[in-house]
Amino acid sequence: MTTPVPGTDSRDLALAAPAKGAIPARSGQQVQDQRRGPRGAGRGVLRVGAAVAVPFRWRPVVLALVLFVLLCLAVVVSLSLGTPYVAPVDVVRSLSGAGTPYDLVVRDLRLPRAVLAAVAGAAFGVAGTLIQSVARNPLASPDVIGVTQGAGLAPTIALTSGAAAVLVAPAALLGGLAAAVLVFALGARHGLAAQRFVLAGVAVAFAFRALIEVVMLTADPIDGLRAQIWLIGTLAGKGWSEAAWIAGTLAVLLPVLLWAGWALRSSTLDDDTARGIGLRPVARRIGLAGTGVLAAAMVTAQVGAVDFVALVAPQVARRLARTERPPLLCAALLGALLLVLADLGARRLLAPTQLPAGVLTAAIGGPYLIFVLLRTRGRRS
Repeated sequence: MTTPVPGTDSRDLALAAPAKGAIPARSGQQVQDQRRGPRGAGRGVLRVGAAVAVPFRWRPVVLALVLFVLLCLAVVVSLSLGTPYVAPVDVVRSLSGAGTPYDLVVRDLRLPRAVLAAVAGAAFGVAGTLIQSVARNPLASPDVIGVTQGAGLAPTIALTSGAAAVLVAPAALLGGLAAAVLVFALGARHGLAAQRFVLAGVAVAFAFRALIEVVMLTADPIDGLRAQIWLIGTLAGKGWSEAAWIAGTLAVLLPVLLWAGWALRSSTLDDDTARGIGLRPVARRIGLAGTGVLAAAMVTAQVGAVDFVALVAPQVARRLARTERPPLLCAALLGALLLVLADLGARRLLAPTQLPAGVLTAAIGGPYLIFVLLRTRGRRS
């Protein structure tokens, strides 16, 4: 039995378990990757001492660095634009603690919201990557499989029934987790198979969405409007507290996310091949999906149902990195970048009126879905 080495992808794992009767390669024969040329091209090995060697691909590493730089630039621009306008140089000086007349505007008024947008976008990117990897479907995301709808139903009931504001976020978290449990229960047969998992999620999403509409139609108009704004997803009036909850969740999940980054390397293998090389595919799917659901439920509880970030970020990151599966770190950075830019647009497009960030992300997600459909149709033809 072959033990998988961290850093290998699904083709490497499949090659590690040759079929019966296969003729071994001759000595010195070079193994070729039909799509990427010689095996090992574009890869490197990080050596820690003499005993530890961690293989990696250069392109995702470079992409992560580029996305991080773009994210920092987007945050500086977000802190600069507004009334009053703050020059980027003054923004950097204020953040470095040099002291400027704009410290109140930059550090107290705008920075908390920008940080919240970054950590929330990163959490959406992580959640979308894990759920899409389990579903093996680029259109699967928390807002497609019912988690977002579950996290929206509970706060809708809370907001329209006069409950205290402090109960909205816990209600959303519990609602999202309850929806996930229901999806897992419906899709658990046959080892949480990808197709059954997606169908169960879509069914739960439609059911919960119908319940949300019933609650809003029977609610007071003012309470219904408050619930509608929350359901669209907005960062207005939020800051350090919400960012701390999301960042704390990601920090607690960090060991699991490190494992998930390795486990994703075998997510494209079928169950028989995975078992043949010593993996436990069902346990892995449950672990990956559970982690993604928890991240999605927490971020939705804090900022509302910001759609399409979890859908778009993983697949764009995968295409930019040219990998079989979405790179977890790149998807997180791209999700952060998308939400920072979406929140900036929501603040400035119709200033002084502020749009919910979810309106801008939906505007991004619509054309993306059309692009995916046209690309899929082109491949079939």
